[in-house]
Amino acid sequence: MMRLALIGCGNMGGALVRGLELQAARLSVAGTADLDIDRARAAAGSFEGAGAVTDYHALLPDVDAVLIALPHHLHHAVGMECLRAGKHVFMEKPLANSERECLDLIEAAEARSRTLMVGYCMRYHPIVRRLKELLDGRAYGEPFQVSIWTEQHTWAPPGHWMLRARTLGGGQLFSHGCHYIDLLLWFLGRPVKGVHFGTNYGTPWMEKEGTSNVCIQFESGALGYHFGTWGAKGTRLGYSIHAHCTEGMLDAQLTAGRLVAHTGKGEALLMEAEPGKHVHNELAHFADCVETGRRPETDGPGSLQGLRVIWRLYEAEERGVVSDLRGCGLDERSNPP
Repeated sequence: MMRLALIGCGNMGGALVRGLELQAARLSVAGTADLDIDRARAAAGSFEGAGAVTDYHALLPDVDAVLIALPHHLHHAVGMECLRAGKHVFMEKPLANSERECLDLIEAAEARSRTLMVGYCMRYHPIVRRLKELLDGRAYGEPFQVSIWTEQHTWAPPGHWMLRARTLGGGQLFSHGCHYIDLLLWFLGRPVKGVHFGTNYGTPWMEKEGTSNVCIQFESGALGYHFGTWGAKGTRLGYSIHAHCTEGMLDAQLTAGRLVAHTGKGEALLMEAEPGKHVHNELAHFADCVETGRRPETDGPGSLQGLRVIWRLYEAEERGVVSDLRGCGLDERSNPP
C-alpha cells in the first residue's frame, strides 16, 4: 500500500481528506503537515496512526508520495524539495505560478522517474468523462461550440494570499479557470487564437480579476467559451457545460449531477452522478500511475500548455489585441511568444 503525506490542510486539503477516506483500501496517510498545527491534527484525525506536524520535511522519510495543497506561490519550492527527496508528487492546481517554475518541476520529475500529477479534478468527474466520450465518438455530430459556466461566491479576508495577484498567480482565470481551460483543450484540441476580458468590478476584494470571460478558436474551427465569477450572489447555471454539436446539444449540469441530450426528438437524460469534486477518482488515477509508471492524464506538460494559454490571454488583454495561441504545447515544434 502506498504511503502518503498531505501537505496543506486548508480548503483543498479538506477535499483531499475526503477523497483519501474513499481510497483507504489502497492509499495510507502517514501524516499531515500545516503551519496551523490544529488544522494538521484535525486532518490527521481522519486516518489511523497518522501524525501531524508543522514542518513537512519530518514526514518525507516515511512516505512514497506527497499530496501538495498549499497556496500557489509555494507549489514550486515545496514540490522541488519533495521531488529531490525521491517522492511522487500530486500537486493541486495550478502546477506553479510561472513557466520556469513549471518546467523545473517537470524536469525534476522526469530526471528522477517520479510521477508528477496535477489536481485537475474536473477531468475525473464521471459526467465530464462521459461527455468527452460522446464528443470524441461524434455521437451527436461535430462539436462546434463548448461553453462552460462556473458561478460562485469566493471571498477571503484582507491580507489573504488568494487576494493578491503575486501569490495567487493572477486572478480568477488563473486560479480557478485553469480547470476549464484544461477541459476546453481536452475537448477541442489545439487552440489557435483567443481573447480574455476580466474585471474586479463586483469582486473588489480581488487585486486582479474576480470575473472572467474567455473565447478561444480551435484548429477545427470550433469555439470554446468560459465564464467564471467569484462574485455570484445567486446562480441558475451553477457549474454547467453546454456542448453544441451538429446533431444536438449535450448539457452537463454538474451542480445537479445530470447529463442531458437535447435534440429534435426532445430531451433525454443520459446519466446521473453525485454532485461534487469526485477527488477520489483522481487519487485512484494517481495511485495507478505510481504503481504502473504510466503518465498521468493531467501531467506536467499538459498543465503547462493550459497555463501558457492563460498567460498569453492575459498578455494580449493588456495590449488590447487578440492572442496568438498556437504552439502552446510542449510537444509542438513552434512556441511563438
